[in-house]
Amino acid sequence: MNPFRMCLDCFQGPSFTQTQSYAHLREEVQTVRLDTSHMGSEVVILKNGTRICGTGAALGSAPVVQNKAYFQVNVQQTGNWGIGLANRSADLNKAPLTENAWILNSAGELVSGREILGKASEEVSIEEGDSIGVAFDHIELSFYVNGTRLANSITAVRGQVFPVVYVDNAILDVKFRSFSFDAPPGYEEIMLEQTLL
Repeated sequence: MNPFRMCLDCFQGPSFTQTQSYAHLREEVQTVRLDTSHMGSEVVILKNGTRICGTGAALGSAPVVQNKAYFQVNVQQTGNWGIGLANRSADLNKAPLTENAWILNSAGELVSGREILGKASEEVSIEEGDSIGVAFDHIELSFYVNGTRLANSITAVRGQVFPVVYVDNAILDVKFRSFSFDAPPGYEEIMLEQTLL
């Protein structure tokens, strides 16, 4: 299936109109989003860098540098997908990612590279319309479904990491701010490096 054709249904029109103010445009430039310069060749990114469809992966536009970072992903259309963190060396043309990534996938499995670490939770299944939170404190990568923390997490994350999502016949919306469910206590949106100074 042509990924561009599949994504035409989810296109929401242009993200900038003449009525938007300079301040709003400046705020958008300073916001983390999916990075069109670090995505797979068959990935389509829409809605001002917040929606991914097609086949492959995309990194976020900023690394996780603060102590406790959080972002959310809303499942708009089920299929095969993965959410988590990855190094810039991950092969973004692959879905699923198999190297240099730490992921929760659509089967509910926690995956580190090629190794399935186990289920994130035996009690929870993730469905269309669910919101998945990703929390990282440089020691533990944990996941939330509709605000509830899943039982298991990943602790072997190494190197400089970026938010990552991959899709294969799925549509995901990524929220780097204005979350559907509150971030866990002490966690906040991913900050750009210059805002940490």
